Amino acid sequence: MDVINENIPIFARIAEGIKDHILSGDLKEGEQLPSTTQISKEYNINIATVNKGINVLVSEGIAFKKRGIGMFVAEGAVERLIEERRNTFIDRYVAATLIEAKRLRYSVEDLQKMVAEVYKTLK
Repeated sequence: MDVINENIPIFARIAEGIKDHILSGDLKEGEQLPSTTQISKEYNINIATVNKGINVLVSEGIAFKKRGIGMFVAEGAVERLIEERRNTFIDRYVAATLIEAKRLRYSVEDLQKMVAEVYKTLK
């Protein structure tokens, strides 16, 4: 989990880190999340802060609690996360990139070539 970004509250970083693990396939739907104690100890974070991050996931339908057992990744979590990230992708990444590209006087064709070249190198 990426808890280094200081621009957002720690509990939100915890939630985003777990979301990243779900999207990458490190945590699968139906699989148990690390315990709040594990996360707290690993990152030296107050357990109440970890709980707040986990509660964000529960409120978003990404995780659910099995009483007496722990927290688990909800069915359909991957699709919900993909939808969430796609909704912010254009505003957060594409628009900002295109604004800068326009300042640098790249043509649409230049951008298409760059994107195609970079995309080929990704795994």
